[in-house]
Amino acid sequence: MLGLGPIAFATPWVLTALAALPVLWWLLRVTPPAARRVRFPAIALLRDLIAPEETPARTPWWLLLLRLVLTALVILALSGPLLNPRAALPGGGPLLLVVDNGWASGRDWPSRKQAMDSVIAQAERQARPVILLPTAPPPGGEARPPALPLPAGEARRLAQALEPLPWPTDRAATLTAVRALAAQGSIQGSAHAVWLSDGLGDRSARALAEGLQRLGSAEILDDSAAKPPHLLLPPATEGAALVARVIRSDFARPEPVTLRLAAADGRLLSRETVAFEPGQRVREVRLDLPAELRNDAASLRIEGDTTAGATVLLDERWRRRPVGLVSGRPEGESQPLLSDLHYLDRALSPYTEVRRGGTLELLKRDLAVLILSDIGALNGSEAQAIDGWVRKGGVLLRFAGPRLAQHADVLIPVRLRVGDRALGGALSWSEPAKLQAFPPKSPFEGLSIPADVQVNRQVLAEPALDLADRTWARLADGTPLVTSERRGDGWLVLVHTTASPDWSNLPLSGLFVDMLRRITALSGGVNGAGTSSAALDPVELLDGTGRLVPPTATAFPIPGNAAGVDVVGPRHPPGFYGSEESRRALNLSPAVGALEPLGALPGGVTRSGYGGHGEVALKPALLAAALVLLTVDLLIALALRGLLIPVALRRRGGALAGLVLALLLLAPEAARALDAEQAVKVTAETHLAYVQTGDGAVDDTARAGLEGLAAVLNLRTAVETMGVVGVDPERDELAFYPLLYWPVSDRQRNLSDPARARVNEYLHGGGAILFDTRDQAPGGGARALQRLVDGLEIPPLAPVPPDHVLRKSFYLLQDFPGRSTGSELWIEAREGRGNDGVSPVVIGGNDWASAWAVNRNGQPLFAVVPGGERQREMAYRFGVNLVMYALTGNYKADQVHVPAILERLGQ
Repeated sequence: MLGLGPIAFATPWVLTALAALPVLWWLLRVTPPAARRVRFPAIALLRDLIAPEETPARTPWWLLLLRLVLTALVILALSGPLLNPRAALPGGGPLLLVVDNGWASGRDWPSRKQAMDSVIAQAERQARPVILLPTAPPPGGEARPPALPLPAGEARRLAQALEPLPWPTDRAATLTAVRALAAQGSIQGSAHAVWLSDGLGDRSARALAEGLQRLGSAEILDDSAAKPPHLLLPPATEGAALVARVIRSDFARPEPVTLRLAAADGRLLSRETVAFEPGQRVREVRLDLPAELRNDAASLRIEGDTTAGATVLLDERWRRRPVGLVSGRPEGESQPLLSDLHYLDRALSPYTEVRRGGTLELLKRDLAVLILSDIGALNGSEAQAIDGWVRKGGVLLRFAGPRLAQHADVLIPVRLRVGDRALGGALSWSEPAKLQAFPPKSPFEGLSIPADVQVNRQVLAEPALDLADRTWARLADGTPLVTSERRGDGWLVLVHTTASPDWSNLPLSGLFVDMLRRITALSGGVNGAGTSSAALDPVELLDGTGRLVPPTATAFPIPGNAAGVDVVGPRHPPGFYGSEESRRALNLSPAVGALEPLGALPGGVTRSGYGGHGEVALKPALLAAALVLLTVDLLIALALRGLLIPVALRRRGGALAGLVLALLLLAPEAARALDAEQAVKVTAETHLAYVQTGDGAVDDTARAGLEGLAAVLNLRTAVETMGVVGVDPERDELAFYPLLYWPVSDRQRNLSDPARARVNEYLHGGGAILFDTRDQAPGGGARALQRLVDGLEIPPLAPVPPDHVLRKSFYLLQDFPGRSTGSELWIEAREGRGNDGVSPVVIGGNDWASAWAVNRNGQPLFAVVPGGERQREMAYRFGVNLVMYALTGNYKADQVHVPAILERLGQ
């Protein structure tokens, strides 16, 4: 590499071609340009029989100079010029390129690939071999391939094929590979090591840096200071809310984080933004949403952080399953502490949706678990309905009591003896019994049993050969406490004591809650924790950038009762396992647990970012300039042959200069013509417009909302909207737009007198404004509206009447929902015949722009509550009606009265 101050040449031998430029000058100079072809009509032979010689004998000097410059640019580009080139790599041995390609590297992988290519190119210029060493274990848990010195070109191909992997790095194994290189003699001379770090530290990080430094010299590239990695832990459930925890590695600065909860089809369910305070490492985010939306949740992600650690997949364990409660003891309803359902309700409410009612009434709705507390023999219709429901995947949980002890039916897992058994009391020699440890095949396996839990009374099961296999819990004397039977796709489960403290103090313990959660997890064919050891095949897996992709051949099934912390890795990547009907989520973040920064490095090891060297390759710019000159040369050649410029223009040498001067003089007029053209454009074409408030978030939402509404209008109606325009009443002309959407924000300044006059003129001239107070959104409200409209000529307002044309201009509507509902819509109280009967002002507060807003992919940006996607559809319909109302006025109202109009015309 040849260096000349701030510029260097990667292949300087190409510069020897510059010596041929004088020869090229001579060849071009003695070679005349191509003859000019002129087509003469026959009559032209009678005029100017002796035509002057117009073809030069030699190429003009300025054309020669142009072509020499073009040639010089090509030669310079092929020599690989570099501006501010990096210093030569230290040492004379190979380049050891260590790349962190674990989960944390996926957040900005393109910059890492660019850094790899830059370092390898530098080694290639110095003719040094490259050793590429990724730190993440290979997929499938295979052994690492041996690291060998390779030519730079082959190393570049391997680096380009390298991708981030959705599991942690193994720097200890990487350090072993580095030591093996030194022991085997693969490194000749003093090597230079470049470590592309992900910014995370572990026990082996400093040791790896020291091992690289012993080979010669070492530097670390790291961008965690500009873009630190985050870890999102699986959310906990608190009532109807999901509470997630975000962990960051750099906790020295404030930073906002946005969580995005989405359904399996990509629908946005909730979006919350929180801010880290300086020194805060862990931040909790609470997502409150209705049970229907929560049950649709499939993934929770940190917006803008494309890693597997910033993505949490959700399965049935995070859904609030509906549970029906039926009691056979109505005498306790007036005294809750005596009611069986009181203890069941308290235990299940934080995790499920509890419903009460009759058996057949509950089965008419979606139900995951049906709990019958001390219900005796069921009648025929009830038993038949429950049996069919269980065979389809439901779980029937029954608790014993005096009624069940005397009147059992077929919907129990084991045969029962008539009566019950007392285990303590004044007339009994026995004492209350405690519980045995839960057997391995029980869904309660692993639950700790409090020492004070005891049972005073129970119903006994008849001995049978398969009684042991059907028993999930036993008392200390070996008698069954919980028995079960698989029936179809569902379960029959019987607790041989009551759900109230009458026969046992189990309902007063935390073990009662844990047992109910394990039983609830059995519903719908979903494997609960520890319920089955059957293998679960991979269905969809997360890649290194946090996207769900089809499973690869290197992914292995996981056991059904496996813990995610022990399993996730190269053989079992994070993702969904099981089947399409029954998925289990395996997440990476519980296995990572915590984040630590890279920490202090050994002395002599430099540390910098990926883009901090300032080296710029000039080859693309030089080739682009050569292409421009080649195009100019082509145009000149065509002009010299008379194929481009008219003869009269060629004969007048100053014509071109005059033309340029005229263009410069007419530039202001052209600018005014451009403004006029823009005015004509927005007038001739329909544009949706919103008023800019100065609040960036509100304005962005308004633009995204109108873009979503414009797409719906173009798809469903004859209106062809050409775009969305933001206007400022202080300086923009409003008359070009038939409808303005004005979101109300408390950050918007009061209108000036010229702006008020401009808005009043717009209202008088036939314009319509939708004021959206966004009453349920932060920063919105009626007080801000009163301040903004002060001085505007707002007519008297009234709620939209039932027969108003706004309810039927395109769709038939009963209400006008947006992102929220409940706000009244107000229009002019007495609409006249002016402006075709259109009210100049429409006021509401349902935050319509947020309901209409979509991103570049057409996906909604905000969740709509409480009606979900049905409510969003009705919000779109209101927007369509509003635009049609503003464009057509009372046209639709007249159409409703067509029979009366025809009758009047006939008279």
